Amino acid sequence: MLERTFLHIPGVGATTERSLWQQGCENWDHLLADADRFTYGAVERDVMYEVIRRSRSALSEGRAAFFRYGLGMRESWRAFPEFRHRCVYLDIETDGGQTGASITTIGLYDGSEYTCLVKGKDLDRFPEIISRYGYIVTFFGAGFDIPMIQKRFKGLMLDQLHLDLCPTLRRLGYRGGLKKIERQLGIARGADTDGLDGLDAIRLWRRYTTLGDDGALDTLVAYNREDVVNMERLAEIAYDGLRTQTLLA
Repeated sequence: MLERTFLHIPGVGATTERSLWQQGCENWDHLLADADRFTYGAVERDVMYEVIRRSRSALSEGRAAFFRYGLGMRESWRAFPEFRHRCVYLDIETDGGQTGASITTIGLYDGSEYTCLVKGKDLDRFPEIISRYGYIVTFFGAGFDIPMIQKRFKGLMLDQLHLDLCPTLRRLGYRGGLKKIERQLGIARGADTDGLDGLDAIRLWRRYTTLGDDGALDTLVAYNREDVVNMERLAEIAYDGLRTQTLLA
């Protein structure tokens, strides 16, 4: 879908993009091969050609950040397959507070390996780890996880493409929290974490820190792991659904 996308070009909206598809300009290569064949509304031909040329280079070089401002969070789903190899699914847990110091764990899943950074152990490794990725997937991360992380790691630049599944799935009719949507889609959780929520995550952390209950930490980590691992399937559903919706509109 990314190579069929023209929305990231300044001055191009959904109407112009659809017009290009209808003219037979279905992807970047079509435009690069014969830019004079198509009309672009108010956008100049040279601008279209140059941005698409740079887009092609950014994609081939794996520079996901190039598309960050042009796509924005609303259309970042379009780049999911192309940058899936540089993608990380991210979720934080907190002690219930609203400061950066309230973060207790940060879970990261890259499609094959899960890492949980824990306060008091290795949480400070986060800036180095996140720099390895070009595409971040969260659930309500724009409203919670990312602002909290930026409070904790002041000055940290997060220039990755960001797919927030909460508003993205809402466009397909899926509403509610992560666990509710998982149930709607038949995504199951393990017996040890099924039914747990954010309040339970706070209680588990308190048991770990006040009682030295390592089992509570293990359960908290297992809960966080399912949050991020399940996001991969949700991202696939979001991409497939919005691609169909966009192309058939």
